[in-house]
Amino acid sequence: MSVPDEKGESRVALGRRGEDLAVEHLRRQGLVILERNWRCREGELDILATDGRTLVVCEVKTRSGRGYGIPTEAVTQDKRNRIRRLTLRWLASRRVAWCPLRFDVIAIECSPKEPPRLRHVVGAF
Repeated sequence: MSVPDEKGESRVALGRRGEDLAVEHLRRQGLVILERNWRCREGELDILATDGRTLVVCEVKTRSGRGYGIPTEAVTQDKRNRIRRLTLRWLASRRVAWCPLRFDVIAIECSPKEPPRLRHVVGAF
């Protein structure tokens, strides 16, 4: 069971809200969303998008505060390596031999007293 934050929102609901905000942001940037929450045995990719030339793999980190640090700090080297491996699995599952790749991070802070703040790190790793 997910514990509510200060706003009464569960961790799952907070993460979903963050991903919804990230998708809206990416669409405003002109990207086409290919898939959300793609899963395989090894893990999950949050958002896969394209600008028509490049596959953009976007990791979304949403926090209700800074008690656990800045959201981008949660994308550790291990997490980056896992995202790269999962991207290769996604490409193979879609029978894509090769395409340019970009790995972005969208960090969202949803403080109960302020509007959400979004930071998009393009080419984060």
